[in-house]
Amino acid sequence: MKVALLITDNREPDRQYGLGMPYFGTAPEALLQGFANLPSLEIHIVSCAQQPMKSPAKLADNIFFHHLHVPKIGWLKTAYQGCIRAVRRKLREIQPDIVHGQGTERDCAISAVLSGYPNVLTIHGNMAAIARHVRARAGSFLWLTGHIENWTLPRTFGVFCNSTYTESLVRPRNPRTWAVPNALRPAFLAPVPPHPPQNPLRFINIGIVCPYKRQIELVDLFKRLHEQGRPCQIEFLGRVNENEPYGRDFLQAIHKPGASAYAIYSGFREAASLIETMDQADGCIHFSSEEAFGLVVAEALARNLKFFGANAGGIRDIANSVDGAELFAPNDWEGLERALLRWTSEGCPHPTGAAQIMAQRYHPQVVAQRHLEIYREVLKK
Repeated sequence: MKVALLITDNREPDRQYGLGMPYFGTAPEALLQGFANLPSLEIHIVSCAQQPMKSPAKLADNIFFHHLHVPKIGWLKTAYQGCIRAVRRKLREIQPDIVHGQGTERDCAISAVLSGYPNVLTIHGNMAAIARHVRARAGSFLWLTGHIENWTLPRTFGVFCNSTYTESLVRPRNPRTWAVPNALRPAFLAPVPPHPPQNPLRFINIGIVCPYKRQIELVDLFKRLHEQGRPCQIEFLGRVNENEPYGRDFLQAIHKPGASAYAIYSGFREAASLIETMDQADGCIHFSSEEAFGLVVAEALARNLKFFGANAGGIRDIANSVDGAELFAPNDWEGLERALLRWTSEGCPHPTGAAQIMAQRYHPQVVAQRHLEIYREVLKK
């Protein structure tokens, strides 16, 4: 079977045009590692960028890569017309059996729907829901992206939904859905070394700094714990945009005199460094108010980290029946604080079986095999 995957090459949004190798989001990257072990599939990745770049022709024996140069005028301001046309031309060369658009964040979904081939979509982030949640300004990136998502979902054959929450949002727009979680990168499934509690206790929060992930509120929480004499520190890992008001306010809170005793910011980490940081931490907190899946939650539990999170979106699916995972109502900050105090007073016990459950649910080969089953189902129909 020949599959065309429309995936964002992150060299484009990160403006890393000089790099010679494409790189992708964590979920597509893990999925590709699963596909690499399915020789019955011939995978063709098609990615658009605003600058020409040197790229390899193949990423694995059965995975081909196609970089398409699309000038800036062909992107969001024209509803991705340039990307749509470039993808259609390339697909006529490839002649795939099915086209799979990975995510509604940029051009992939609309290019898949208008490809002229049988097509399906994967939801990575619920863009229309996020736009409503943050009250996106008319004409802004999130506002436009939410509208494009609403247009594309009813026009594809079916939608891969990474959580029960995502399914509930998609079904009013397209009743043909499949529950398929994001895959974990294999490195996160490696054996977990023993790790005694630290002093002070170290917690981590992973993700882009933005209002609905509520990092500033977590800084305030750990400030209160510090003022109560509790030896706890939270480390934030992820990108921050200093040009956005929330990003500026977060950095200001982090850099206040004395703040490093309870909160630090370490920036973005690649997988190996992130795993090392996880294995040195005592717990993970992810208190996002909107979350399609929450891959960082699964990654933390795969390292047998104690987890505290908001009972929101896909987080509840990941934490379901998992030892060491505690969820709270999205605005129950007092409940979260009480749980942290209780856990520390109990000696900070770590879960022991969380990693095994994460491997059973989210191993890349398990998720890739489910994709193959769905592709066959679509082509039969």
